[in-house]
Amino acid sequence: MSATTEATIATGKSTWQIDAAHTGVEFSVKHLMISRVKGQFGAVSGSLVLDERDLTTSSVEVTIDVSSVDTREEKRDAHLRSPDFFDVEKFPTMTFMSRRIERTADDTFTLIGDLTIREVTREITLAVTNEGRQKDPWGGERIGFSATTTIDRRDYGLTWNQALETGGVLVGNDVKISLDVQAVKQGA
Repeated sequence: MSATTEATIATGKSTWQIDAAHTGVEFSVKHLMISRVKGQFGAVSGSLVLDERDLTTSSVEVTIDVSSVDTREEKRDAHLRSPDFFDVEKFPTMTFMSRRIERTADDTFTLIGDLTIREVTREITLAVTNEGRQKDPWGGERIGFSATTTIDRRDYGLTWNQALETGGVLVGNDVKISLDVQAVKQGA
């Protein structure tokens, strides 16, 4: 039995690495006050330390390479990478670190943690669903979670906007975030 397996048995905790190829971090924001623009971040990494006995004592750490933003429009993506928005030259990553987890039902949780964008950290709350576990064809074990939240981009210094002559603004302030995370158990 490996030292990692023995540690899991003794503590009930196991470490899982996020599988970036099977994880999606998506967002949507109002455009021209009439529709939503959707985008995603392609470069995601992180880990989960799961307490097999009580998921509420687990922890999550995630890092996103902000330059991987993709809204299917290169000019818009370049603008999002610029100092008007994410300023990827100065702030190449955004991070999330959990603080606490509260069970809301058998397979749903509230995940509270710190989201840092442009060196501004704010506490956010995510509604999380445990999507289950599965053995993969290569002998590994995988787990999946989905989560949603909404943030106000101005809270992170993302304040660029343009007034419309008919009233309103070009870019909405509320950003809806949706995550589909798959992680692989380590040390099995």
